Order: sequence, then structure tokens, then C-alpha cells
Amino acid sequence: MRFLIDNALSPLIADGLRAQGHDAIHVRDVGLAASPDEEVFAKAATEHRIIVSADTDFGMILALRTQNEPSLVLFRHTAPRQPSRQLEILSHNLPALEEHLKQGCVVSIEATRIRIRMLPIGE
Repeated sequence: MRFLIDNALSPLIADGLRAQGHDAIHVRDVGLAASPDEEVFAKAATEHRIIVSADTDFGMILALRTQNEPSLVLFRHTAPRQPSRQLEILSHNLPALEEHLKQGCVVSIEATRIRIRMLPIGE
């Protein structure tokens, strides 16, 4: 799978996903660390990458669009904040989430649950 890790999360998550065989980059790797969310969103959409973030603005951007790409994995405020735990949760759940992510969805990871909302939102 192809991932773009947002600045709201540690580059260690991209490192860990790469170690597992995924194509993962952090916004710092591609000079987008200080870029607006729209530019990060455009990069992910152009390269067919799944955005992984803790920034809820990406959910708002997706809600305003009528497209089913890019997918978003969102670590909500109640989710663990340690990069190692975030990577563990994401890695553990990817097999069950993979088909949804390929189709286009928002995955919200919270402390006690994971929610999936298919894109486009509102349809």
C-alpha cells in the first residue's frame, strides 16, 4: 500500500511502514512539512497514497469533495499518541482495512474503536 504520513505524526510511522514493505513517505521527505493541507491532499491524490494523520482538517476537506480518493486514516484525539503504538495499531488493522482503503474511505482510530466511513461522504 502507498501512504503519505502527515506532519501531525512522526516520521517513525513512515519508517515502520516501509520496514513492513509498504511504500510510505512522510511530508518531510518530500518538502511538504510546512505546506497547507490542500497541497498535502493534492500530493496524496496525485500519487494514489493514503493520508495518515491526526489532523481533522483532512476529514473536512474530504467531506467537501465528491471523490473517493485519497483515503484517510485519522488518529483521533483519544487514540494513542506514541508513534510506536500508532504504528502497531495501524499495522495490526491494515489487513481488515485494506479493501476499504482501496475503495476510498476515512478510517477513524480512537482509543476503543475504529470507524470506517466510505467516500464520497454524503452519498
